Amino acid sequence: MTRTDVPAQPGDPGGPQGLRKETGSAPPPPQLPPTPPGASEATRLLCAGTYMDDAFRDAVIDELYVHEERFAAPSLGIDAARVLAHALRARRLQLGWAAAILLLWIVSLPLSSGLAGLYVYPVVIMALSRVVRRAPVLPGVARFVSFVLRWYGRLTLAFVYVALLVMAFVGGIALVGAGWPFTMLLPGGLSSLTGDSSDSSGSGPWDGSYGTAFGIGYGAGLLVGVWVALLLPPAVAGLVALQRGQFARVLAGELSRERFPDVMSDPAERAEGHRFQRLRDRVRTEQHGPLVMYRAADPFCGAGYPYKAWSLSVELNPRADREAEPLDNSAILARIVPLVAALRVPSPHGSPQVAAAVRDRLRALEIDECVFLPAEGLPAREAAPYAPDAFEAHRARAVEEGGETRRHFLRIRVGGWNEGIVTTLFVRVHTQGGMLMLEVAPHVLWPLRQLFQDADRIAHQYCHHHHFGKAVWALTRTPGSAGHALATLLRGLLSVWRLAVGGHGAALPEGPGASVRELGSFGESSLFQDMDVARYLKTVQQRVAAGVTTALREAGYETDEFEQRIVHVAEGGVYVESAQGAVGIGDHNTITHHSTTRRGAETKGSAQRGNG
Repeated sequence: MTRTDVPAQPGDPGGPQGLRKETGSAPPPPQLPPTPPGASEATRLLCAGTYMDDAFRDAVIDELYVHEERFAAPSLGIDAARVLAHALRARRLQLGWAAAILLLWIVSLPLSSGLAGLYVYPVVIMALSRVVRRAPVLPGVARFVSFVLRWYGRLTLAFVYVALLVMAFVGGIALVGAGWPFTMLLPGGLSSLTGDSSDSSGSGPWDGSYGTAFGIGYGAGLLVGVWVALLLPPAVAGLVALQRGQFARVLAGELSRERFPDVMSDPAERAEGHRFQRLRDRVRTEQHGPLVMYRAADPFCGAGYPYKAWSLSVELNPRADREAEPLDNSAILARIVPLVAALRVPSPHGSPQVAAAVRDRLRALEIDECVFLPAEGLPAREAAPYAPDAFEAHRARAVEEGGETRRHFLRIRVGGWNEGIVTTLFVRVHTQGGMLMLEVAPHVLWPLRQLFQDADRIAHQYCHHHHFGKAVWALTRTPGSAGHALATLLRGLLSVWRLAVGGHGAALPEGPGASVRELGSFGESSLFQDMDVARYLKTVQQRVAAGVTTALREAGYETDEFEQRIVHVAEGGVYVESAQGAVGIGDHNTITHHSTTRRGAETKGSAQRGNG
């Protein structure tokens, strides 16, 4: 960071000529039109993720629907209520498909005379291979054992299916006539169809024509069971394919880029249910408001990951050439806000048309004031002071009081990459005892999971795939469909059980436990995205520091000390005012100092270290 002499904004009296708006000059291009959070690309991909990731969907429902005593975390660039609507819809659809798959398995067992149970053993073996593959110990051995179990299960399943196929065709031949050489491969019920009834003595009740008719009936029933067992995998594969096709239709329909901005036509938003509608309205009231109800363990929940937070304190020393004026927090913030807001204006490009065509995300920079209040102590969630007049009362008191629990911040947000990268700076200024404290807490929301970003590509590939490829895809997922369906039903029942017996509706309110946007983040970014984040942070921090410098200078205070320290601290370093003896620079240094402090020696100045 370098020193910048910050001019006044266009139209400000007394400012330098550079940024002063000239008479008759063209007005600056307007701010880029903001995208509503409910129609942003990040919201769309998070809604698609509820259909693709069971753990993410369940986490969203648990946070926003089951734990109704928790306040909603700030949703920067997204609409968490719409994500909740699609999470509930995705769970209803998946529970329906899971019930259909399990019902097909259950019905097939008696209809197949128990032969469908032959699939259980190889399916369990393949499921066990996946468990072994995720074992945290001995990765090489786990991969080898998983490979052996997986192929053993596949070969066993193939052998069972081929055996049933042979039984089905050879059993049909046996029903046509006797004497076929394949009949020796049949079980007793089917091989009895080829027996010669003339060899019997006719003395028993099962002899003669009655015995032959019973054998034919039993064999035919067993043959039907064989065919039921054979048709079970294709039937389950058909349900799996239909479920995948429904997901592809949802991505091509209400979650498409063309239709998603129309919130009113979204079928998930029209879902009935008093609880859903009540919580949806509550979430939309809390997530985008300037009042942030937090829990002490995670006050910045929803803002993302901390990114090089720093603070700096300096002595307020009046200048010798003039009398210093009283300087409070509001006066300093009043100088910061217009300087940061000026970042929305593009640089001169020769013509207004060229300047208006600039697509830099700083043109959509958002600035607001927010007040953090602890959720503890409120009697109910509805008692939070979200009304405009109540918030203004809290803001007016919090900006100057410098309290520990109620804190006022200037929130500066830049949403880049279609809200895929959200950079937020929380700026707090406090003056106390002749000292000025500047705190800057940058936070970054990293990109969404790659699976969510590939939702359109996955849906398009499935819709335009040929039928053979779709059949192979469905058949490869058929062995694990029963276990996945059972797990889905159990998770749904567990959620209903927690909802029924948890008593969350009568619990005291508490801060958010998780953020929908953070749950959908992956935590890794590309080099381009890292460069953009660094540019946003350095640009905004430069203007924040310039605003503080301007406020100090206009109020009659010295600025040299602040300007010198801000260069080091804002860049993540540590400012040392003076050093005696050895100074180590770099890593892995060992410095030993054996001198003693002289009696009566005093430290000059009041240098403070930044915590960056």
